[in-house]
Amino acid sequence: MSKPSNKPSIKAEPLVTATPWQSLKQFTSARIALGRAGNSIPSNELLAFQLDHARAIDAVHKALDVETLCKQLACSPVLLSVTQEPPMVLASKATDRMTYLQRPDLGRQLNQNSWQTLIERRATNNTEYDLAIVVADGLSSIAIQRHALSVIERLVSTLALDKKHRWSLAPVTIVTQGRVAVGDDVGECLKAKITMILIGERPGLSSPDSMGIYISWAPKRGIKDASRNCISNIRPEGLNYNEASRKAFYLLSESIRLRLSGIGLKDRSTNLEDSEVIEAPASSNFLLS
Repeated sequence: MSKPSNKPSIKAEPLVTATPWQSLKQFTSARIALGRAGNSIPSNELLAFQLDHARAIDAVHKALDVETLCKQLACSPVLLSVTQEPPMVLASKATDRMTYLQRPDLGRQLNQNSWQTLIERRATNNTEYDLAIVVADGLSSIAIQRHALSVIERLVSTLALDKKHRWSLAPVTIVTQGRVAVGDDVGECLKAKITMILIGERPGLSSPDSMGIYISWAPKRGIKDASRNCISNIRPEGLNYNEASRKAFYLLSESIRLRLSGIGLKDRSTNLEDSEVIEAPASSNFLLS
């Protein structure tokens, strides 16, 4: 039996020194108030950073599961209620992921086969489309795989109930290796009044699955980015599906009413009722709102 020690007990120092900002972490997923271990960041924070970095890389390089997405869109009861036409799969001029990353200009245009497919499709159908919905992988296929269908279904449901305008929708198109401007090619070929492209955004270290929406009135190859409206950071932890579809509906309704998009079209959907619209003349000055 061991004898009790007469040495005074030494209280262990905490391994991680907390910061006064610790309480602010509950409000953001940003990497703040990490604390320190000696002169370095704590090991758990370093490992979390490395994991987030790996997830961001995966999001960029993971290929979009086009087959699954097509099935989901084709079987969606909401989409079937407004269009019986199946989704169309297209491709940009970027032939693979490395080309897509190194040549952004190629991702902004449809390849010749896709362009011709849409032209031929348009030649056999005289329907005047109000809206062409385009889905593109962008820089995060994960974002599209997780969020695109939910947002499209909510938006289409709202469009179907619109009492001010009867919306005619083109078949949904899926573009691989696509960037934002590729939606303008689709809209031009289909002669749609508006193009709305849902695209995976550049991954952040805490948001590898953010999806963006860009809206263009009178889409045509070569229009400027100033002609587009953007809704960003769509994901459950950011802008949720209901709010994103509500903003998209507002912008689409105003776009077709005012016949414009971009810097002349302001998002005033915040704090407005769904049916309420503020009258505003078109302006080229983006500082006026």
